[in-house]
Amino acid sequence: LPLWQAYQTFYKTTLSDSVNTLTWQRLSDSTKHNMYGFAALIDDQVVGIVHMVEHESCWTERPYAYLQDLYVIPTARGKGIARGLIAYVGEYCASRCDRVYWNETARALYDQVATQTGFIQYRLK
Repeated sequence: LPLWQAYQTFYKTTLSDSVNTLTWQRLSDSTKHNMYGFAALIDDQVVGIVHMVEHESCWTERPYAYLQDLYVIPTARGKGIARGLIAYVGEYCASRCDRVYWNETARALYDQVATQTGFIQYRLK
């Protein structure tokens, strides 16, 4: 929860307690929801988190995996934690999903660990 709240602070947003609770429930029960959360630890301390959502696609037989949230605490940055979390999601999804994708935030890191397809995501307000 502290990393999830720090992630929200980084994006200058605050989610309600009910949304935070619902998100945790969804991430904790993948038998009901196609949301998954993974954490990176150093000396038994959580230093990074990644959340992904699996969803069906009209273009493929297997689902896509959307890497929705990625956060590493400032004191652990530069140690390969984010790269490791992205790699773990890739390994986890290799036999399950057609592809893993994400939006353009943190592109400097993403450009180093994956191939840019030219597709940049936008959203309506």
